[in-house]
Amino acid sequence: MSSPDISVVICVYTEDRWEDILAAVASVRAQSRPALETLLIVDHNAALLDRLAQEYKEVAEVRVLANAGPRGLSAGRNTGIAASHGEVIAFLDDDAVAERDWLRHFADGYADPRVLAVGGRTMPIWASRRRPAWFPEEFDWVVGCTYKGLPAGRVRVRNVLGGNASFRRTAFEAAGGFATGIGRDGDKRPLGCEETELCIRLTRARPEGVLLIDDRAVIHHRVPEAREHFGYFRTRTYAEGLSKALVARSVGADKGLESERRYATRVLPAGVARGLRDALLARPGGAGRAGAIVAGVLTAAGGYVVGSVRARKGAFVVPESGGGRD
Repeated sequence: MSSPDISVVICVYTEDRWEDILAAVASVRAQSRPALETLLIVDHNAALLDRLAQEYKEVAEVRVLANAGPRGLSAGRNTGIAASHGEVIAFLDDDAVAERDWLRHFADGYADPRVLAVGGRTMPIWASRRRPAWFPEEFDWVVGCTYKGLPAGRVRVRNVLGGNASFRRTAFEAAGGFATGIGRDGDKRPLGCEETELCIRLTRARPEGVLLIDDRAVIHHRVPEAREHFGYFRTRTYAEGLSKALVARSVGADKGLESERRYATRVLPAGVARGLRDALLARPGGAGRAGAIVAGVLTAAGGYVVGSVRARKGAFVVPESGGGRD
């Protein structure tokens, strides 16, 4: 089977990340396995749209487009899907850089025609240049990174993680696009889980399909100083609970919380035990990590309860198809 053409979509929303955006695009252009195109989707920011259009006006393989849907990451991704031409669409965060073989490892996964999605490994770049001693690796998803407890190697998963992921175009034709009303919206409360909801929908539409994570497909994701503090940790875990409630409302609690049950009953207790052991051995941060895990669980649970109530009243929209092209 021939290697598929890959379009890369990077959704952007603020000029505050100008240098990060340029670095993300540069990392795609430097791939050992070239992308067919890179699409920068600007989320309702006319100044940023004009600035990026000027920056890349002479770069044929980079296209700058406005988000054609409502404000937010999900609609931006759907705009990129519809405008792209590749057989596979990859997504990269606007504050991340991909390693040189990132797309090559994605492409390798699609040698199996059953594979509908391939995700990768996301490593944190801490603003302080080192992980905060209290911050548990089991909660690296709080800062958009691969967390302790995910399986290593190339393995089947329930869902890929959206900031470092790729999908066959046929996946969107089968399941529709990203649901609006779940994903992030600029600097508002950091809701997420739109990729989880999509992947569960995709598996239901194509039960024979395979979703993979290949931890050789690596990106490095910036963690700003503000996100190294417990206040952000608490806010993000609460928001995760809200998001999981929306996912469970959409696809049912059995599938919507399947992986989370294993994570909560196996991975997190082991993390607490390691933290307490380190505290007894007078190692830095042990008690803090154990406490952060417990606090994270309780805060996420609180968010889930509140989100479940809100989900009965609110709505989010699943596009019928994200597979079209302009």
